[in-house]
Amino acid sequence: MPPIPGLVIFDCDGVLVDTEPVSNRVLQQRLEAIGLAMPLDAVIRTFVGRSKRDCMAIAAQLLGRPLPPAFGDEWDRAFDAALEEETRPVEGIVDVLRDFPLPYCVASNGEPARMRLALRAAGLLPFVEGRLFTASEVARPKPAPDLFLHAARTMGAAAAESVVVEDTTTGVRAAVAAGMRAYAFAGAAHAEPGALEAEGAIVFS
Repeated sequence: MPPIPGLVIFDCDGVLVDTEPVSNRVLQQRLEAIGLAMPLDAVIRTFVGRSKRDCMAIAAQLLGRPLPPAFGDEWDRAFDAALEEETRPVEGIVDVLRDFPLPYCVASNGEPARMRLALRAAGLLPFVEGRLFTASEVARPKPAPDLFLHAARTMGAAAAESVVVEDTTTGVRAAVAAGMRAYAFAGAAHAEPGALEAEGAIVFS
């Protein structure tokens, strides 16, 4: 029996809020508008779990030229409008957070304002206010361990006593690199249980 964690670190998108279908569709549309047509499953494989900066760098590499100067702002506007309308909590997570018996926080590669927007739209912000961490606070986003180590340190927990709940291989790699137990939620449409397990996660649905 594993020890009781001193801290549980939840990812946001795909674990607390169901934004991945929205974000993948919007990104696919914005990429197509600049001449980079990709099937939705390819968008998911390539970009899910990565920071905006990394996504834009990968997109430019695939496109073979720099992205248009307005790409980032146009993507932001389209994504924010979709989030306001379509964000829902992951099924069951409200009951989990309402009665959660352990210290917990949220750590995401997403941008702070957008994470708060999604959590507010899903009705989850009151559960996590004051314990949100994003890649903007560290030098390197996931899959580097920086964000999870920063969150644990700020929450007063040792890395070895912390566990992470993720839904992407990028996040699982970050958790493993941080020396934390990784649990992978495989209930989202984009989840690949075999790949998550291969990265070192205990997979659940």
